[in-house]
Amino acid sequence: MLGEPQAVDLDPMDLESALLRAAVGDYAAEAAVLLLADSGHWLPRLQSAGLIAIALDGDADGGPWAAVQWGELDRALRAGVVTGSSGQLRLLRAAASLADGQPVDLADLTAALDRAELTLLLAALAHAAGSHEHRDPGRDDGGAPRPGPPLGPVVRWPVRD
Repeated sequence: MLGEPQAVDLDPMDLESALLRAAVGDYAAEAAVLLLADSGHWLPRLQSAGLIAIALDGDADGGPWAAVQWGELDRALRAGVVTGSSGQLRLLRAAASLADGQPVDLADLTAALDRAELTLLLAALAHAAGSHEHRDPGRDDGGAPRPGPPLGPVVRWPVRD
């Protein structure tokens, strides 16, 4: 392939993997990617709108890294380059807030979400908070604190179809 790699050249699973590869270790960024991917709506639209940049990686797995161009999102929304239902747009705003710190009004954000969208949002917030890493606070026989068993996420990501 000649020229710079393009996000449109990646299939959906490779795109998601590239976005997660770049986000690993930053729970909020991971949550934003998973929210976009699990919604089933946003990754293909952001990809086709040119709002995802990719770079080749020198890691052993040789896979690309990708990042949503959050700074371009408002322009693309105003121009109608990317569109979605009110719930989908709210999830996109939540992802932008998690990944890029863009302010979001929680009352407005949650006002029009259906149950499936609300589940995704709650799973994203739980992931961003690191709840999947929380452990039950325990004590040893002498009463000293010790880490207990993992508790699992407060809200689990839904299983994809």
